Amino acid sequence: MQHTGTMTAAARILFFTLLNALCFYGAFGDTCPCKEQELCQQIKNETKFEVFVFDVGGQAWRYYDWSKVTTIAAFGQYDPELMCFAHSKGARLVLKGDVSVSAMVDPTNRTTWIKEKVTLAKKQFMDGINIDIEQAVEDQSPEFFALTSLVKETTEAFHREIPGSQVSFDVAWSPKCIDKRCYDYKGIADACDLLFVMSYDEQSQIWGDCIAMANAPYDQTLTAYDQYIKMKIDPKKLVMGVPWYGYDYPCLSFSQAGVCSIQEVPFRGAPCSDAAGRQIPYSDMMKQVNSSMSGRIWDKKQQAPYYNYKAAGGQVHQVWYDDPQSISLKAAYVTKLGLRGIGMWNGNILDYSNNPVAQQQTQDMWDALMTARDTVSSGVAPESSSRPMPHDQQAT
Repeated sequence: MQHTGTMTAAARILFFTLLNALCFYGAFGDTCPCKEQELCQQIKNETKFEVFVFDVGGQAWRYYDWSKVTTIAAFGQYDPELMCFAHSKGARLVLKGDVSVSAMVDPTNRTTWIKEKVTLAKKQFMDGINIDIEQAVEDQSPEFFALTSLVKETTEAFHREIPGSQVSFDVAWSPKCIDKRCYDYKGIADACDLLFVMSYDEQSQIWGDCIAMANAPYDQTLTAYDQYIKMKIDPKKLVMGVPWYGYDYPCLSFSQAGVCSIQEVPFRGAPCSDAAGRQIPYSDMMKQVNSSMSGRIWDKKQQAPYYNYKAAGGQVHQVWYDDPQSISLKAAYVTKLGLRGIGMWNGNILDYSNNPVAQQQTQDMWDALMTARDTVSSGVAPESSSRPMPHDQQAT
């Protein structure tokens, strides 16, 4: 093609439009996969109430209640369709960040890791990172200080390279060295945007009787938030995590009072742990509870549901889980404490089929998350945590 040496006004407009697009997308290292190019721009708006969803891959995200979601942490394989769709709903999509803490003691290794994550986030048009490090760390050890530095330096890099990005860090249900995770929680909280408190797996260390118990007992869960706040951590940096799964425990013995003794499986110093059971998703439990030997039972002390069933060989199993009732009770406390929001592990494990019963059960779980936000909107204070439950046993 022969060049004319001149450029029309229309051609100049087209040229500079393409140049701007190349500058924008070139800065992020890849071509935008979305049909609407603006969907590749990062989400920068802050939300007053955070609903933080972990997604572990697959297509379940298509059926999430997107009227509630504000952030998706992508723990599965990267899906550009998910990124485009999340952005179309004004929701963030953030990377998973996991690395050996011992390797991060070396500042050079930290810098390299952070650069890699920033580059990947840009390439995939993502909106930040969720740092998920659940390793044992001794108090005042080199790893103790390196972890805080990692979070601080990661936050600084992401905020600088991707303006408006969000950096969050996952913490145990309590700051009391749970599972030997003796972190600098105050320093980490100050360094990043959010702490996602994993208020589940609270029986990972059982120091008393080796018996089946709730995954996230009410009083124990809420006491831990008081502990975080007493460390001078801003409540607006705390997101309450709730479980959308439960634990199925085979009972070594089953008393007349319904106590299920479990196998002694030590974990990080404790004689027993929830490793004696297995995790099962909410969707599976809802298919099993009505045909179980007990039906749904409500435990007043732990304010959580459970049920008992007999396996094919005749052994009794006890299943503890969370449902809309137990989640709503804890979600209401988000308002009382002034927390930033709520989230769950994980968004994929509800039943998103066309079954009408399953659809209602799934929607009820999503709605339970919003007890806190709805309380804020209505101006009605949550009920006291000492409120007695209306019944001891309720079959569903």
